[in-house]
Amino acid sequence: MLQVSKKTLNIRGTLLDLSTPAVMGIINITPDSFYSGSRVAATEEIVEKAGQMLSEGAGMIDIGGYSTRPGAREVSAEEEGDRIESAVEPLAKFFPNLIISVDTFRAEVAERGIRKGAHIINDVAGGTLDDAMFETVARLRVPYILMHMRGTPQTMNSLTDYERLVPDILTDLRQKVAVLQSKGVADLIIDPGFGFAKTIAQNFELMRELKQFQLLGYPVLVGISRKTTIYKTLHISPEEALNGTTVLNTLALERGASILRVHDVKPAVEAVKLWMAAGNYPN
Repeated sequence: MLQVSKKTLNIRGTLLDLSTPAVMGIINITPDSFYSGSRVAATEEIVEKAGQMLSEGAGMIDIGGYSTRPGAREVSAEEEGDRIESAVEPLAKFFPNLIISVDTFRAEVAERGIRKGAHIINDVAGGTLDDAMFETVARLRVPYILMHMRGTPQTMNSLTDYERLVPDILTDLRQKVAVLQSKGVADLIIDPGFGFAKTIAQNFELMRELKQFQLLGYPVLVGISRKTTIYKTLHISPEEALNGTTVLNTLALERGASILRVHDVKPAVEAVKLWMAAGNYPN
């Protein structure tokens, strides 16, 4: 029998209930993210984009300053931190109730974002690329998205050999959960890492076995929006991959996802509403 996952997050003293799945909108302050629709730069554009996502039902917004697509160019910590601050600071000012997540694998960048008003650290590397990350999360006492990845964004595509895909990933994440718990981190979110050191076939296997990640006892986040798994399978472009994204997001809800991380908020929110109206509830 699968363990019942924790369904709340402590956001600066306020409990966020995830018994109804939340949608996390993506805003990238980068020039080279794989999906052009997520890229913004000027403060006015950032605020406008966030306002639109909120009006469409986003429960939180994820801010990224470093493209993690395969083969993305290296960006210095200073430049990444500057990008993050340029978005977090105005969003925290204009939308004081907005839950902001900082998408970074660098502890110093994460801390800069939290100090400027962000609430959650979203680490695609699961602590493997910065030894200070777990200590920083524990000290800041903020929710932490623990994602599975091997290598770096530049090397991950060559690191897809597993003995047993899902058990290997679960073992890796379970060990990291234990370390974080030992440091007093109570609010964790598990991300299996679709597209990160996984082939297309492995991503579909992850989706089939998604319920297994509830064994870790925390909310599960799925970020598969417009990714290679969708558009290469359908022989289309990322710009044409919205319908495929909605299909896989719905499957993720059926298999226990508590957070959908997406480029397109409205379709994801509608998927959650329809899925709930059909009498479905997270396991």
